[in-house]
Amino acid sequence: MKRGARYAPLLALGSWLLAGCGRYRDFTLPEQPGGPSVNWQWLARAEPVLTRGAQGEWDAVDVLNPSVIRQGDAYYNFFSGYDGRAWRTGLAVSGDGVTWRKEGQILSPDPGAWEGAAIAANGAAISDDSGILYYYQAGDPVRIGLARSTNGHQWAKNGPPVLPAGPYGSWDERGVADPYVIRAGRGYYMFYLGMDRARRQRLGLAESQDGVRWYKLRINPILELGEYGAFDENGLGEPAVWAMRGYYWMLYTGRDRNEMRRLGLARSRDGVRWQKLPMVISGGEAWDSKVICDPTVIASGDRVTVWFGGGDVAHPAQNIHGQIGLGELIVAR
Repeated sequence: MKRGARYAPLLALGSWLLAGCGRYRDFTLPEQPGGPSVNWQWLARAEPVLTRGAQGEWDAVDVLNPSVIRQGDAYYNFFSGYDGRAWRTGLAVSGDGVTWRKEGQILSPDPGAWEGAAIAANGAAISDDSGILYYYQAGDPVRIGLARSTNGHQWAKNGPPVLPAGPYGSWDERGVADPYVIRAGRGYYMFYLGMDRARRQRLGLAESQDGVRWYKLRINPILELGEYGAFDENGLGEPAVWAMRGYYWMLYTGRDRNEMRRLGLARSRDGVRWQKLPMVISGGEAWDSKVICDPTVIASGDRVTVWFGGGDVAHPAQNIHGQIGLGELIVAR
């Protein structure tokens, strides 16, 4: 679940119910050609670029889970806010990706629907010919829903979840969360977190031709927990994927035994078989000293702009003093 907020629902919600089996198939992403090794350099701004709201506001406790897209000359940031009771999705707008203006809430949980009252956030936005699609997590067990907008301000929820939890005994039986959706070729591909009955949180993949009807990869999960003592031995989450330099690249959140969170890096030629790389990114400032999570990326040339969540409390869910930071991955020459 959330990367800050995204772990919250999976860890906080208690009575897990069986959610349907869903649909499965075998597939890969369009294959990348591969190429020489890439040496990445990480640079981050010292201060957060999006901070918590004032006491009593809907995002007063945590601000996390950015999902940033370009809309014309502006950046739109669909982020998660927590007020101590529920997670909601808000919108912030920027001309440069650094200075943000909050526009308020755009999605709240609906207690009368499948979502329940705890969360409608921790999502991923993507633009297509119909407008903006926003995939978000909600419910008990946690599932992934879809909302649509033509302008980023007014939204209509799609109805039932588009990605259910898995069947009895599966790797994602107890919930699916942390969606990150990309286009590759003519398809939509969703990277997401799944949790099993042992509460292991790993990463999987689903495919869609229209962004609504999804098929899970039959051989999920695609990324496993780290070995004993590794930064990601206790849980994975919040993938962010892009294509560059002959590979698909993935930033993901790893949790260690002390619930510190850091970002790991992996690469793949087909989006299914992934190789973890040695690079691990930790928070470098007081405000993100215990948690760095929730990456969202925009790649251009040899630079990858990364917005991320950070906090100074080591906890797998919320109440981490969450704020949103900005960094860059640069191909070192």
